[in-house]
Amino acid sequence: MVLYDKFEKESGKDYAYRVLRENIMSLELNPGELLSEIELSEKLGISRTPIREVLMKLKSEHLIEVKPQSGTYVSLIDLDLVQEARFMRFTLEEKVLKLACENFSEELFVELEKNLYAQQIIADMDGGEKEFHKLDNHFHELFFLGVNKENVWKSILNISTHYNRMRILSQAEDSKRDVVEQHREFIEVIKNKNIDRVESLISEHMRYTKNSWEHLLKEDNESHNFFKINK
Repeated sequence: MVLYDKFEKESGKDYAYRVLRENIMSLELNPGELLSEIELSEKLGISRTPIREVLMKLKSEHLIEVKPQSGTYVSLIDLDLVQEARFMRFTLEEKVLKLACENFSEELFVELEKNLYAQQIIADMDGGEKEFHKLDNHFHELFFLGVNKENVWKSILNISTHYNRMRILSQAEDSKRDVVEQHREFIEVIKNKNIDRVESLISEHMRYTKNSWEHLLKEDNESHNFFKINK
């Protein structure tokens, strides 16, 4: 588990929540990993009562699973929740991109281009999956910010905890350059106000995203046990 610097005036409970959530979302704590209240209390330097409260909060976010007579575990990646988030994200993003073709913040368009440049640098490096994932997420966030739909993006993030863990897993093996080229086309669509291209572009991006993780579910893949596959 990675420990982060504590923010000024951040309470012990808030710090524990932030550290645990970040470690779960970044896969520093693997899906299915057993968590010990005693060990967490020692590592994070707070008592077990706030640790227990943090774990219950994470449980309400579907990131922690408590098994009676067994223990507390990082939740497996639930494929049903992945599909729900995927549906919500791409359905809303299509609408947002169409709005962006009509009117988009010039300042945030520059931020899109800066983000894409940073993606290019990471794409040409070995590793860097987690940094690339952050850039990727922020790239898509900028679409929503650029058309004043910040709270819509926040809603998407709330439902995307399992989806984003899946993306981090797949991005370890994805061609980052392919993603960069897709993102370059997003920028061109907005720049040229090519609203008629939006639906096909989103469909292509959806297919690429889904295809990029299908191999993770195969039984011979080392990540296979990270998933909850609902029958």
